[in-house]
Amino acid sequence: MALFTAIKLAGAGYLVYLGVQAVRHRRSLGAALHAEVERKTTGVLLRDGFVVGVSNPKAIVFFAAVLPQFVDASAGRVPLQMLLLGTVFAAIAVVCDSTWALAAGTARAWIARAPRRLELVGGAGGLVMIGIGASLALTGGRD
Repeated sequence: MALFTAIKLAGAGYLVYLGVQAVRHRRSLGAALHAEVERKTTGVLLRDGFVVGVSNPKAIVFFAAVLPQFVDASAGRVPLQMLLLGTVFAAIAVVCDSTWALAAGTARAWIARAPRRLELVGGAGGLVMIGIGASLALTGGRD
């Protein structure tokens, strides 16, 4: 129990530290947005996304645990049913992820247009980390 408390307090302290750093350096977010980054082709981005998605342990567990429940063995062609369900899942994921990506890109462009907005986002994020760290340090499990 003492080891758990020590690890919890160390994690809480680290979160507070990160939050304080975020608040202190909130004015430097503009430089980070305008820094040079390596440009990647669409093919490389799609390949990287595919590799991440296929090797995601949560996705593997989901497919192994959930999809078989929707397969009707008496209807036959179980591999085809699994392939169809996996394809439907992937199509839904592409639509949802693309929507989130477009929304995030739009929000980023809006926030990046005003340095004050960037400072507010950086400061708010830092305050949230401080709050989570303090909450973690002050709360505990019931013994």
